[in-house]
Order: sequence, then structure tokens, then C-alpha cells
Amino acid sequence: MIFSKPVLFSAIQPSGNLTLGNYIGTMRHWSKMQDDYECLYCIADLHALTVQENKINLKKSILDTLSFYLACGVDPNKSIIFIQSHVCQHSQLNWILNCFSQFSELLRMTQFKIKRKIEKNCAKRTSAALFNYPILMAADILLYQTNFVPVGRDQKQHVELTRNIANRFNSLYGNIFTLPEPLITQYGSKIMSLLEPHKKMSKSDVNKNNVIFLLDDIPNIVLKIRHAFTDSEMPSKIYYDIEKKPGISNLLEILSSITNKDINVLLKELEGIMYSEFKNIVADSLSKFLFKLQKSYNNYRCDESYLKKIAYEGAIKCQLKSEKTLKNIHDKLGLITFFK
Repeated sequence: MIFSKPVLFSAIQPSGNLTLGNYIGTMRHWSKMQDDYECLYCIADLHALTVQENKINLKKSILDTLSFYLACGVDPNKSIIFIQSHVCQHSQLNWILNCFSQFSELLRMTQFKIKRKIEKNCAKRTSAALFNYPILMAADILLYQTNFVPVGRDQKQHVELTRNIANRFNSLYGNIFTLPEPLITQYGSKIMSLLEPHKKMSKSDVNKNNVIFLLDDIPNIVLKIRHAFTDSEMPSKIYYDIEKKPGISNLLEILSSITNKDINVLLKELEGIMYSEFKNIVADSLSKFLFKLQKSYNNYRCDESYLKKIAYEGAIKCQLKSEKTLKNIHDKLGLITFFK
């Protein structure tokens, strides 16, 4: 299988309910990206194992996530949707890339530091996988000769690590891997917590009022937005400034993302409006948007045979593509292989 357009790879972990941050940061762009790229949309179930949580039904979460992919406009006739563990080449390349990665690089990964700190506070044990998972992420990306990876600002470091590993391998064995570039949007690449807008919105947040989940009921969504942090500036003014007005800026990014209106356009429309009315506008727009998204999600989720068919067909396509890359790597490393 040869891709005729630049390759784009994106993945989300099926580790519980998806959040508004997941949608705005990545998933909302997927439908349009299908026209410009050869898109591979992965459900990263192996990554979801890095933190063991007995409360999560992984099988259910995988199908939930796949249903959201479709609800967001991903067309299996245009793009490849697949489950990570269904393509064994991801794990095989992961080990090889471990041999070209440096311990010191992984120690510098910001997300590992944050997650480790959270686990320490929760008296949980940090797994080796939590430390090592950026290399599996690199394998996910490099396996398909990916050109672009849509990420939030906080994920850029992982793409940089992937490029470092690829460069290290290429310097020894020739131009085997394509060097991926991060795609980062100006607004919405990192949606923040509603009550603590200096930290990222996260599904693992203990305080669920900080997070809007895509499957939250509408009245709950309205309450969360109304209780969102703003500021104490008097008189109240609505303008975009992440440092001075993180709460207002976060709500502006949310409103801009779901209405497809530039923030500068919104600021003109919102001129002179009080914070309470602004929150009502955000809550109303978000409620209408999520109601439609949930309806589409439910339509797909009720047909599991269709979801499994999409995952099966996607895995076959990815196996064909990844086998070619892996065989080339094996040949360069001098590994004996029996690929046909």
C-alpha cells in the first residue's frame, strides 16, 4: 500500500470518557484533514495499559472511542481507523527503537514527570511502561513514514523525541524513517481546567467540575460552565490574554472552537457583555454542539458489528503498510526475516 498524499497519524487512548479537551485539541480537525492527508487514526489501547485502573472496562472504552471517531466525521472510506494492539508491528518496532533511545531523554519528558508526581500523591506505583511509553509513541508514528502529527502544545516534546530517535537510526543506516512534523493549531491546542485554568483539562482530574466530558448530560454541562473560573477584574472585561485572564481566555477558546468563529470576531460580538451573560452564551453553544455530537455517537455505538468491521479492515491495511517498513528495518539491522 503506497500513500499518494502526505501521511498524518493521530491517536487517542481509550482510557475512560473522552473530554472536551480531546475533541477541541485534536478530534475536531480530523474530518477536514482527510481531504489533504492520508490519515491514520489509531485507538492507542496499548498506551492505555501504562496506568492500571480497574474501574475502566477497556473493551467498552475501545468501542466508545471508535464511535466518537465516526461521530467526529472520520470516514473509513477516506481514512484508516485501527486499534493499536491489532497491528503487532507497533510492539516489534517499539523494542528496536528502545535500542536507539537514551535513558536521559526519557527522564526529561515533562508528561512522565507530571504523571509520576500524580501517582506518588495517590500512593500508586509508577510502572516501567509509564516511563517508556514515548518510545512506543515514536514507533506508532515512524512505522507509517508519517509526515505530520497533530498535537497540543504539551505533546510537541514527544514529536521532538521521535525525530531524535529517527535521526539517530538514519545516521547509521540511511534514510529509513521519515522525520515527522508537529501540527499545532493557534487556538484550542490545549484546553485548560475550568476551575484551575493554569493546568490542562484532564480526564484523570479528581475534581470532575474541572472537566467537561463528551458524554456529560446537558444540565451538568451548563452548571460546569456557569461555575467556571473567570477573574476579579472590575469592571469585567472580556478579552484574550492567557497570562492575565486565563479563565476567560479558556472559555473564549472553547467558544471559538465549537462555533468555528475566530476569537477576534467573538470579541467584537461580546463587547460590553458581563461575565454571567458570557458564560450563558458559552454554555448554550456548547450544549447544542454536544447534543448533536452525542446523538451521532449513540447512532454508531449501537451497532457493534459495524464498529468491529471497521477495526478489522483498518488493521489489515495497517499491517500491509507496516510490514514493508519493518522488513526494511530488519534488513538494515541484519536480522533474519521470512517476510514474503
